[in-house]
Amino acid sequence: MILYYSAWAIEKIFSYTGDGINGLLGTMNRNQSIRFIQPRHEEMAAFMACGHARFTGEVGVYMATSGAGAIHPHNGCMMRG
Repeated sequence: MILYYSAWAIEKIFSYTGDGINGLLGTMNRNQSIRFIQPRHEEMAAFMACGHARFTGEVGVYMATSGAGAIHPHNGCMMRG
């Protein structure tokens, strides 16, 4: 998946760490072509990705882990402007 993100010119991913995505985070750390930005809460990752997309015109990407971490970003997905 990280190779696809690189091919699509994704430079930043917003996410909060968790067991469900540790493998992807390890791959991102080895690849280092994508910057990982960690907020203090999963919901904020979605808000940050939306804001990034709106203000830069680039694609905003966030990743969520499993469990409750997968539910929290939904509010950020519903952000309208």
